[in-house]
Amino acid sequence: MANRPRKLIPKASKQNKPHAGVTKRIAKKPQKKLKRGSWLSSLSMPTVASYAILVSSASLIMAFAWISVLFIFNPDQVSWLNKILPAWAQIPLGKHERPKTIKQIQLDLSQKNQIFGETLPLNQNAKKSFLLPVFQQRANCQSDCKKLVELRVYERSEELEFKSQSENYYYLTTQLSVTGPEESFVISPSLDGTLELQDISIPLPLTEVQRFDSGTPLPGVWFNLWGKRQQGTGAIAYGHVVYYNPERTNLLQMLSWTSPNGQLPKWQQVTGDGTKELVIDQTIGLEPYLQVYQVKPVKLLLKPIELEAISLKSPALKDSGYQNALAIARSGLWTPAFEWLKFIKKQRKRVFPQAAQAQMDLIGLHSQLTKTQAQKKWASPSQEVLANLIDGRWEKALQVFEASPQNAQEIATLLKADKNRLWNRTAQALRVNPNRLEVQAWFALILAVQQGEEHADSWLKRQPKITKDNFAYIQGLLARLNGEGASQISSTHPSQIVGTVQPITQVSSSEWLQLKSSADLKLIDNQVWYQVEVSAFNNGKRWLNSPFENLNPPKTDTAKFFWKTLGITSDPEIQIVVWLPNGEQQITIAAIKAVQLRGKVLRLLAAGPKIPENQNDVIQPKPLALTNAALEWVQPSPITLQELYQQNPQGVKVILSSLWKSLQQSGEVAAGAIPSFEQMQQKLGDWPVQVIDLTNNAQPEIILTISAAAIASLNQSPPEIQLGNTEQRRDRTIILSDRNEVIYTDFTGNDLQRLSAIAKLSDVQSLALLVENAHNYSLRRWSEKNQRFE
Repeated sequence: MANRPRKLIPKASKQNKPHAGVTKRIAKKPQKKLKRGSWLSSLSMPTVASYAILVSSASLIMAFAWISVLFIFNPDQVSWLNKILPAWAQIPLGKHERPKTIKQIQLDLSQKNQIFGETLPLNQNAKKSFLLPVFQQRANCQSDCKKLVELRVYERSEELEFKSQSENYYYLTTQLSVTGPEESFVISPSLDGTLELQDISIPLPLTEVQRFDSGTPLPGVWFNLWGKRQQGTGAIAYGHVVYYNPERTNLLQMLSWTSPNGQLPKWQQVTGDGTKELVIDQTIGLEPYLQVYQVKPVKLLLKPIELEAISLKSPALKDSGYQNALAIARSGLWTPAFEWLKFIKKQRKRVFPQAAQAQMDLIGLHSQLTKTQAQKKWASPSQEVLANLIDGRWEKALQVFEASPQNAQEIATLLKADKNRLWNRTAQALRVNPNRLEVQAWFALILAVQQGEEHADSWLKRQPKITKDNFAYIQGLLARLNGEGASQISSTHPSQIVGTVQPITQVSSSEWLQLKSSADLKLIDNQVWYQVEVSAFNNGKRWLNSPFENLNPPKTDTAKFFWKTLGITSDPEIQIVVWLPNGEQQITIAAIKAVQLRGKVLRLLAAGPKIPENQNDVIQPKPLALTNAALEWVQPSPITLQELYQQNPQGVKVILSSLWKSLQQSGEVAAGAIPSFEQMQQKLGDWPVQVIDLTNNAQPEIILTISAAAIASLNQSPPEIQLGNTEQRRDRTIILSDRNEVIYTDFTGNDLQRLSAIAKLSDVQSLALLVENAHNYSLRRWSEKNQRFE
């Protein structure tokens, strides 16, 4: 037992009891301390720091989570972070770049050698969003040197960071690169149908951007991008139509267009369905052609609409009458086609299909143009015949052809030069109604002129239902092409003559043509002889101007021909107008006794009382001769430049600048810098101007007549020098168009041209200028084709 080891008891077991007591005491203490204070006081400092770090980390995690959400769904909302982040850590914004001010955008473009264009608003608030055209300078350019290269759309930033700034900031929301249409496309409508279009792939520059006026289809905004190309004496307009879709904030190029007459596209009501259509005018001369586009929906995400042309190629109705009407419309007989369609619509007693109504409305739009042309008073018989044939007025055109031998010859020239436009109309009209006499007559005339009379005779003989009387009538028309069987000009029209007059002392009867019933050339009652050099006259159909190249009198009854042509038979009196030194007019009545045609100069011999002598050839106008029915004077009421400035401030600024340049070019004022507008307005504000439409476009021109004294006052010379400068000078005139371009001026530098009066000619729609030249007077009317007075 002694060797048996003792059982060792750990010390810890000995401490169990007292340890249990201690535990009991510790467990009771917290209950007492909770009543007295915070449990934190019982924690050590490392424990408190751990809790603080935990709370801060949670807050940061939540903040970064929120920023991440914003970055995903709207990164622009966290753009403020870019102010504190380094360049390598910048947050890419949802708009791809930070918004910029207008000045910053201009600076960016200038650094790329691009030009900031004039901004165009996209809604009523121009500061909220706008379209910006971006241009580039063209190399080796003389005019229109900026070409459009891009369109941009900007929207104002709504973030608090940028709204609080003094300047507006804008995001670039979309952009569209722009290239002009190819030259082959632009010139294609102007080419003769017999010529082959060459493949010219050179893009032409676009130089202008404009927003279409109100009334365009909604929603969205429509823009016209265009330029002009010189073609002969006119200009071809061309361009693109662009649509801004606000729902997708994108720009869409809808179509390219070209207009050989320089007209810009416009939106107008054509089909009457409540939405306007886009109309492109491709009319050439008297030949109307309009392209009309309707807005149609398209099931495309980025392109919800398109422009669809109304076409006449496929008839919208399976009806033979309807198809024939479309066929003659395609040949250019718009009015007969439209009348036929109206009859068909009335007979059907049902509502036309929408496509058929659109085709009918397109034909009606062309018919309005051809009707207007046919109803105008034309100065040329060939133009009158052409306008009537285009409108399908066969009988009226024949009346003009039969009116005189001169008419027949001029119209024959028209038919010979025709490039199938009249031929196609006549052939199509014959296909529909082969027995109509007037159409048969014109078909035979065209055939005779272009292929010979033998072909025309052969064709006539093959017509199964032509009567003997109709055959003889058409044969008589063909004879007129050679000057056979032509009737004389009617002598019932009044005498309408304008010319320059001068007294003469000796008259030789052998040099003048008289009627057989006329007495010898003798003067009575203190009369004197006057020689009138004719500047212009009306032959009962139109006005003819000197030199008279096509005035071919017959070899027999020559005097009778002139008496009837000039209207002297019914009205032999002529007025002689003389201006006295005080500016008053004196009128003397003389009688026309004889006629003379030498070369291209037509003269009249008249007898009448003696007129006052011209005291000063420089200041006083030349004596003027005119018959009573020739002219109707037009005198618009004048207003001052200052009054005109209240109505058209921008126009007056251009007028004064153009006027001063003209004065400098003619040597009236010293060369050098043009004075400021305020200086010119102070000097010229009281000058009188007249406002009247001279170009027949329903827009008034500005007529400024300036006295010599007023011109002298601009040079600031002493009064005695001014008086000397004005003694040998007359008033001079400058005319500016509604586009503020100089279209007439007396400031030519040679003192050989003066505007004497504005007049209305009988049977002529537009007004005329009576201009005194070096040796005679001339009547000048506005030429729409050449854009000048001639």
